[in-house]
This record gives sequence, structure tokens and C-alpha cells, in this order.
Amino acid sequence: MSEVPLLELDKVSKRFTVGSRFSARGLLTVHAVDQVSLTVMTGETVGLVGESGCGKSTLGRSIVRLYDISDGSIHFHGRDISHLSKPGMRPIRRELQMVFQDPYASLNPRRRVRDLIAEPLRVHTKLSNSQITARVIELLELVGLNAEHATRYPHEFSGGQRQRIGIARAIALEPKLIVLDEPVSALDVSVQAQIVNLLADLQERLSLTYVFIAHDLSVVRQVSSRIAVMYLGSIVELGRADDIFERPAHPYTEALISAVPVPDVDKQGSRDRIVLTGDVPTPVNPPSGCRFHPRCPIAQDICKAERPLLKPHGANRTVACHFPVNA
Repeated sequence: MSEVPLLELDKVSKRFTVGSRFSARGLLTVHAVDQVSLTVMTGETVGLVGESGCGKSTLGRSIVRLYDISDGSIHFHGRDISHLSKPGMRPIRRELQMVFQDPYASLNPRRRVRDLIAEPLRVHTKLSNSQITARVIELLELVGLNAEHATRYPHEFSGGQRQRIGIARAIALEPKLIVLDEPVSALDVSVQAQIVNLLADLQERLSLTYVFIAHDLSVVRQVSSRIAVMYLGSIVELGRADDIFERPAHPYTEALISAVPVPDVDKQGSRDRIVLTGDVPTPVNPPSGCRFHPRCPIAQDICKAERPLLKPHGANRTVACHFPVNA
């Protein structure tokens, strides 16, 4: 892998304004992503995990600039793309793509598959119609579909097939980085395995780099070289996948890992399940200090007063906690 990061996030934040100035509560600010710093090296897969509503998808959409960030910077291939205009982002779009969670919602139901896959080719290349047709058929076969599928509409396919179409559209321009926003969460387990294997095969064939967003930790462990754990808009732990699963350092990560089912009945019975108390705080009014302290079983006074920063914790790992476990 290259020593220069393909993607580098530096204290990226994304805030949304909700409500109305005419309502009793007035305008409110949602801190969806809060000071996230992350690097992604060429050829690797970085998994983003966390509970629903923790900001994973918002961060993914911010990376590809579907959302304008509020603070911080995003560097792609060494170039600052944080505040590029739409015309300025156009050449970057060829190298930075996204696959969405719901394939049916991301595909225009009134257009045939051939037109859906051909659209980025018509916008970003100067290929002739015959060349575009040949490329569409090539992409369909690359993701496990047939040429005859090109004339069909999205509603004629199963969920797994629709996700294959979404992947074909994402790789049409031969991007360097693809953000995968929960690409298998809406699929059956057997189909999930097929899509995960397809993504691994495409990564090897096309030298792709992935940011893999999911809440299924077993899937993330299978596909990721490194894992970033998010809680309430912030990364609380980042490290190699095996290290995160075998020796979690943040109490929140430890609780997530304990909830992952284990195929071995004996091991499952001997493992302690950590049940967190309380609800996830609202991002409209996040807690002071450590965001996790209202639910943390080992929180102390400093956790309520001082927000921990991501600091090295052993080799190849960083954790944002005043009292990391397994220290």
C-alpha cells in the first residue's frame, strides 16, 4: 500500500439545522458528525461501525461531498476537496463513488438498467454509443449479471441483483475509492455473502479502496483491514480489525463486540454480555465531556468534565477514552 493516504479527513464536522424559528423550541442544531479525523490508504478497506444514528452514513456522504461539511477538511489524493464547487468536483467524481444502502431507492424505476449504468459514462467520457453499450455489458458480466438484463427495469430484479446493478454503476468509471453505505444490510443472509464476495473480488481485480459502513460487526470483520468505531458522531476507537475484536480498548467497543453472536455454543455461554443502560443521547444536545459517559460502566468525574482525544493505545491503535479497558 502507498505511504500517502488516498483519503484524509481532518476534524471533519457536519451540523444540520432543524426546526423552525416560529416553533416553541426554535431552531436546533444537530451535531451529526463531530471532529472526525481518519486516513484511508490505497488498497485497504476501512470499516465504519456503530449504532444506528451515530453518524456513519452522514460521514460517508460527506466524504463524497453529497453533503457540504461544516468544519474541517477532506483531502483526496492530496488535494483539498472540502469546499470545491460542483464544476470543481466533477473530475473528482470519476475517482470517488458511492454504493447506497437501498438499491431500489437509488435506481430510477423509469429507466432501463442499460441507461442507469450508461449515465456516468455519457456524462464523464467521450465514448461512442457502441462503446458505451459494450462497456455496459462488460460491467453487467463483471458483477455477475447477463447482457439480457440490460433491457429490464429495476423492479424486475431481486434485492441482491439490484445491488449488483448499483455496484456496476459505481465501478463504471474505474474509481479509486468507493464508499459502501450498508450495502448488504437490506439483503438476506445468503445474498449478503454473495455481495461481500463480489466486493472482495472486484477490489482485487480493479485495485479498489473501500470505506465500508455497516452495523453488522461480523460482516465488517470479514471485509475490513481496519475498523473505526463511531459513537454519537465521533470516532472512539480505530485499529486493525483483529485487534479491535480480540482486545477492544473502548468500553463502547467492548459492549458492541460482546453482542456479536458466536457460532460455538460453549464459547458463547462462557462469554459475558455487556448490556448498556440508558438511551443514546440526542445529537441536538450531546453530553459534556466524553459523549459516552452517561452509559459507560466505568465513567468517573473527569469523563463528565473533559472530552478525551484519540490517542495511541499500543501499536496501530488509537482510542478516545480516559480509562481504556485491556490497558
